[in-house]
Amino acid sequence: MSFPQQIAKQIREVYFGGNWTTSNLKEHLNNITWQQATSKVYSFNTIAALVFHINYYICAVTKVLEGELLNASDKISFDHPPINNQDDWELFLKKTWIDAENFAKLVEKIPETKLWEIFTDEKYGSYYRNLHGIIEHTHYHLGQIVLLKKMILENANN
Repeated sequence: MSFPQQIAKQIREVYFGGNWTTSNLKEHLNNITWQQATSKVYSFNTIAALVFHINYYICAVTKVLEGELLNASDKISFDHPPINNQDDWELFLKKTWIDAENFAKLVEKIPETKLWEIFTDEKYGSYYRNLHGIIEHTHYHLGQIVLLKKMILENANN
């Protein structure tokens, strides 16, 4: 397995399962309702906002891998579209799964030598740093989602 294929495998694992932590987005979001996904806990981001935020960067880096310029802003990276019912939530998740798989497919095709090239600007480091950063970022926010889910479910049971 090439290095880009290994990176793509790790992307799929954090999204769909099979990683070392045995924790993935799809499993933890599987039984979340739209009301739970949009529930505010203290001043934390909602589950929906975190999922959007994770996917926002997947989409931004996908565009770069497709030959476009990097066009992303941290300021809007949590601004998800309205989720007003279960259908909205399920479509939102479906887009997330499709975007993740499309991203992984693009990563698999990257020539290994490209991993060490500068990613759009020197301040961002290499392609490898950014691809690995996507995986770290996803794991980080997955942990937040798991905790929020526990708090929401515990609150609903009390």
